[in-house]
Amino acid sequence: MTSVRRAWALAGLAVVSWVDVLLELIAFALLCVGLVLFFSPVVELARIRSRRTRELVGQWTGREIPSPYRPAPPEPQRERDGWYRDGTQLYRRAWWIRWNRRFTWIMEDPATGREFGWQLLNPLVALVFAGLSLVSGPVALRGYAGWTAYWLGPRAPRRKSWPHRRLETLGHQLGLWAISLAQLGMTVAQLIVLFGAVPVFPTVTRASRAVADTFRREAERWTGVRIAQPYVPPPALPIPRGDGLYQFGKQLYEEPWWPMRRARLRWMLRDRATWRDMAAAVVLPVVTPVLWVPSAALVFWGMYGLVALWIGAGHGWFEMVGLPGVTSTGGAFAMTPVTLAAVFLGLLPTRWSVRAQAKLGRWLLGPTEASRLAQRVHRLDQNRVEVTVAQAAELRRIERDLHDGIQSRLVAMGMKLGAVEALIDHDPDKAKQLAAELREASSEALTELRSLVRGIHPPVLSERGLVDAVRAAALDSPLKVEVTASVPGRLEQPAEACAYFAVCELLGNAAKHGEARRATVALEYLDGVLRAIVTDDGKGGADAARGTGLRGIERRLSGFAGRLALTSPPGGPTEAIVEVPCQLDPGPSSPKTSTSSETA
Repeated sequence: MTSVRRAWALAGLAVVSWVDVLLELIAFALLCVGLVLFFSPVVELARIRSRRTRELVGQWTGREIPSPYRPAPPEPQRERDGWYRDGTQLYRRAWWIRWNRRFTWIMEDPATGREFGWQLLNPLVALVFAGLSLVSGPVALRGYAGWTAYWLGPRAPRRKSWPHRRLETLGHQLGLWAISLAQLGMTVAQLIVLFGAVPVFPTVTRASRAVADTFRREAERWTGVRIAQPYVPPPALPIPRGDGLYQFGKQLYEEPWWPMRRARLRWMLRDRATWRDMAAAVVLPVVTPVLWVPSAALVFWGMYGLVALWIGAGHGWFEMVGLPGVTSTGGAFAMTPVTLAAVFLGLLPTRWSVRAQAKLGRWLLGPTEASRLAQRVHRLDQNRVEVTVAQAAELRRIERDLHDGIQSRLVAMGMKLGAVEALIDHDPDKAKQLAAELREASSEALTELRSLVRGIHPPVLSERGLVDAVRAAALDSPLKVEVTASVPGRLEQPAEACAYFAVCELLGNAAKHGEARRATVALEYLDGVLRAIVTDDGKGGADAARGTGLRGIERRLSGFAGRLALTSPPGGPTEAIVEVPCQLDPGPSSPKTSTSSETA
């Protein structure tokens, strides 16, 4: 009877979860129309009921169900000047940053979708188990515990099945098509303001470019086809003349707003990428359905046909494509392979068609040779500034270390030598003691000097190459680091030094700020690019805009036209990809290939 009471109590709690489902659907509808502030609180309120269910199941059945959610994001930290910073934005109060982080945390957590499915199905299942408890008692209660643990417990990542991957790819095709439709809407808005409100054209164009950038980003994330931005770099900010006025053409202005506005308008009108984006917005929604409509039609026809065969909901479904009607169970068995074959044929070309869709987008939205040249000139100017700043900072660091460390020790040693000279005649014992201290101080100075030299360029990097130098850094790290490498011998030494210091900085950040325990470093060289992938199991939340160490890595990479790609969701894991374009060292060690794995 105790098990029956508990099973019916859980069933009553489960029925209330339909209220949570209704509230979540209303909040999602409001989210779709721009009212974004309600979704996160509603989901977190529903999680309270889910947590209570897990607690009761654990108390009544002895089966503990851990929390399935990722760790919550950290609280915003106030800067020294009293502001809260999120990326490049400053806020006087922390509530918006807190809400934005929690919204991202909820939306990106796979447990959110599983929990919604559980809330939707759980009332029916709980009532079934409650009815079974009248007969089987504790067995039904334990069965409900297993059901709850399956939905609300943590899950290890599993490899997706072939149909799942193909259906996901088909969804990616539909997603790219939806983004191109949104870009078409922005293009219509651009044309309207171009002929009716030209001063607003730069604002609308920036919004349209944001949609086009979304297509480029998602195409690379879903298909691996990288689409670079084609836009010519923006004009520089206006500089006042000697009389304090700002000039644009033959017109003078007292304030910089109008010159900057006119310069940006001319920049966008003269940039060919603006008009190519508009052309792509017209072509992509019309042409790309040729790639996904046949697959979607076959999959829908096959799935609905399968339902129609065994539920009887689709009378005449097969006659509409010229197939014989199904009126018996034998006919249903005979037509089932046909429906499965339709689904299979619809899913088969999806990987090829989604890449074709992304490549068409790259042809329309990618950069031209003129825009590549303009971007390269702009990037070289930026790299020159970055390299100059990085060199100046490195020189200041070396000067500070020499002045505060080695120089002070040498001065002290000189003073002690003078004392030894004064004491050696009338107090030999004291002189010997000072000489021993001098010997110890000289050893410490030598150790500090070697450490300074390693900070400039480690000897192991020059003697044994990048792979062994990274392994040595992994041994010195407080983390348990696994190093894997596939590098064909020695590379250009400046590129090796850049990658080495980037890896060391990333490992240091993982141990100091990420609170990680384990990390992996993968080194590979492919198609003229040295790639270092550093992954740790820390708390995540790393931001290149806030971290001075990450900014230093970007400065180093800018001198090699390299890049740093950082993925660090709140709760982790953190993955940093460092790419350095370089060539093989033409020395005698270049034919050697290092392919190995080692744990430090």
